[in-house]
Amino acid sequence: MTTAVERFLKYVSYDTQSDEAYDTCPSTKKQLLLANELKRELEEMGASDVRMSEYGYLFARIPDNTGSTSAHGASGVGQKTTIPALGFISHMDTAPSLTGTNVKPRIVQAYDGKDIVLNAEKQIVMKVSEFPFLADLKGQDLIVTDGTTLLGADDKAGVAEIMTMAEYFLSHPEIPHGEICIGFTPDEEIGRGADRFDVKDFGAAVAYTVDGGPIGEIEYENFNAASGKVRIQGASIHPGDAKLKMKNALLIGMEFQSLLPVFENPMYTEGYEGFYHLDEMSGNVEEAQLNYIIRDHDHEKFEQKKKFFAEAADFLNRKYGKGTVIAEVTDSYYNMKEKIEPCMYLIDTAKEAMTACGIEPEVVPIRGGTDGARLSYMGLPCPNLCTGGYNYHGKYEFIPVASLEKTSRVLVEIGKKFAVIRSSVE
Repeated sequence: MTTAVERFLKYVSYDTQSDEAYDTCPSTKKQLLLANELKRELEEMGASDVRMSEYGYLFARIPDNTGSTSAHGASGVGQKTTIPALGFISHMDTAPSLTGTNVKPRIVQAYDGKDIVLNAEKQIVMKVSEFPFLADLKGQDLIVTDGTTLLGADDKAGVAEIMTMAEYFLSHPEIPHGEICIGFTPDEEIGRGADRFDVKDFGAAVAYTVDGGPIGEIEYENFNAASGKVRIQGASIHPGDAKLKMKNALLIGMEFQSLLPVFENPMYTEGYEGFYHLDEMSGNVEEAQLNYIIRDHDHEKFEQKKKFFAEAADFLNRKYGKGTVIAEVTDSYYNMKEKIEPCMYLIDTAKEAMTACGIEPEVVPIRGGTDGARLSYMGLPCPNLCTGGYNYHGKYEFIPVASLEKTSRVLVEIGKKFAVIRSSVE
């Protein structure tokens, strides 16, 4: 069998960076190179119904070997007291924030707990003073970058762990398990991972995304999310003759930002605390645009934030004239908590599996989003599991070798436990 580490080191050699500048699916054709390799490997190890859609979504199945009837999601009608068809999902693309070309992973063996020189020539150092959690990983083998690219643990670690789990079950037919569905998606990093995900074709009743962080983390609460666009129409007048005539769109934009609560800002928030985040600002005296993301775990507070955002625009329009500020808010996704709570056995099973593998489980809120949130609202309850990685989307990204191995075992353990979980799907 191929280890999770071997698979991971192979997969990060594929540049699969997605690009929101393109509206195709997948957004970049290079994602298909990894998809085709995974398809080949799944077929070679004996997975069933290996298929890739025209949009680059790769699905496969490991049939139930208990003799029971699987309870499917939207794909079929199960019978009472059946084993729920279980899914595992990861995304193949990497973030646009840093290049994924020519990734050069290196294993720091028996990490000594000190600063890690990633690139001596470029003087790129991962410092314990900046990442104090490094001290807790002393003695472990760590897979790091050379400081010029991201690593790709988000989410090729999840891909490698799912593939390792699949090979285990396919090579050990004596181990009882229900139906297991496998899904690898493109374009998650640009918010499109669930856009063309065919829940019916996937075939699972419930699933896990394997796309989290440090070992032991389980997530089923995420932000309610919206995007906010503010367009400001100013009036450009020669500054020498501007008194009572000029309307500086840039200054009005700054004033709009000043109206938002100062401490409801990402740099001041943590845990369940929401925020307004000014992500981009552009323009000149005549016109300007501000792009925001609005986040809160609590739905009522989320609605209040959107209302306040609109009220700030209304205030400026009363001050500077109707039509000066146009604020548009578009919902992106919602907290999956309400979709997971009716099937909390998913969380309990993950906790039990981690404990059985010697891992201390920790349920934490996601300060962001996940494909699982959208999939949960599409009829596929889908909490998120750890991969073991740290510092995603940047040159300091790394993952402990032990985390790759342990997470793979956790997925196997979950598969085993599902063999005795019964569902009353009509």
